[in-house]
Amino acid sequence: MKVLVDTDVVLDVLLDRAPFVEASKRLWAAVESGTAQGLLAAHTPTTVHYLVRQSKGTRVARDVVALLLQVFEIAAVDGGVLNRAVQLDFADFEDAVSAAAAEAAACELIATRNTKDFKRSPVVAVDPLTAAARVATGPGRVSEPKAAYGKARRRRRSATSPPA
Repeated sequence: MKVLVDTDVVLDVLLDRAPFVEASKRLWAAVESGTAQGLLAAHTPTTVHYLVRQSKGTRVARDVVALLLQVFEIAAVDGGVLNRAVQLDFADFEDAVSAAAAEAAACELIATRNTKDFKRSPVVAVDPLTAAARVATGPGRVSEPKAAYGKARRRRRSATSPPA
């Protein structure tokens, strides 16, 4: 299965962002093992490089990008993809570019925690846990992992909510 992995999912793994890291790591592992064909939009490595360079320096940023290029393929972003992104009329142009790149690369899914911003996407966008489950089981039933992901998000909110 071909999956475009959104920048937020990559950053979850690289920055060990709880509670999202576990689901994102499952998807990353599926790509590394060859169970899934993982792609990144061409702007993801540049965004990651910029963010890592700011906090860790140029050498670490280059090493991180080299790792991304070993694990993931790159979905091209060219004039045709950018024109398609404009046509999609997303509120966030970067998300539109990701959706258009996924479409041009014939991806079956986009894995993102930001699914609400991909409602107009020509490629189905799902959270990382659902993507990992679909990769593991094919396009069949995936409601249980998605429900577990939602519960983890609710637990996090309740844990950070002020006491009543």
